[in-house]
Amino acid sequence: MKLFTIVFSMLLLQTGGCDRAPEGEQIRSFQSQQNNGGGNMNANPAMKRNDKARTDAEKHAPGGETDTATFGAGCFWCVEAVFERLDGVQSVIAGYAGGDVVNPTYEEVCSGTTGHAEVAQIVFDPETISFAELLEVFWQAHDPTTLNRQGADVGTQYRSSIFYHGEQQRETAERSKKAAQQYFNDPIVTEISPLEEFYVAENYHQDYYTNNRNAPYCQVVIRPKLKKLNLED
Repeated sequence: MKLFTIVFSMLLLQTGGCDRAPEGEQIRSFQSQQNNGGGNMNANPAMKRNDKARTDAEKHAPGGETDTATFGAGCFWCVEAVFERLDGVQSVIAGYAGGDVVNPTYEEVCSGTTGHAEVAQIVFDPETISFAELLEVFWQAHDPTTLNRQGADVGTQYRSSIFYHGEQQRETAERSKKAAQQYFNDPIVTEISPLEEFYVAENYHQDYYTNNRNAPYCQVVIRPKLKKLNLED
């Protein structure tokens, strides 16, 4: 499916980029609210880019009290690339959640038969960036109104999803979803479910954008997304 996405996205770049809104301008840009007296994405502290270069050991080094969030927003390569650039995020791990097969492989998840979603598990410092602020980025980083699809990536594994870690996260996610609806013409279809099991994806999926910047998928899908969010030079 990602091979099709690469070809499809190259065509989209001819007509405004792979992250353009669906037909009929289904998404009203968060940034456009600035012109209407609303919120400005660039002013959101959650969107401050994390420019510190860190080794894997540094990213996973123990520090103060941390919290964990688990989001599905299409291909986990994209989700990982977005959130690992935010100040306060200590680590982002690509993996699988929400299915009924133990320790699934990438191939099994891509078949759509395991019930899993591709997700990113985010360890963050709540003193620097809150769960609510991560959710603001989550809504901006993908289209939560398309069921089982993000762009040309189609399948239940690409569904929009928030897997909460406790009741407080569930309540925050529900409030955030309700608040975000005003920015979209179509209903938000994001799944909000308790995290039961998280399975770490294969090693080659980790830090995919960082390690494969010149790969076609990174060039035509991930990089434009980061530039749109002001997270890439």
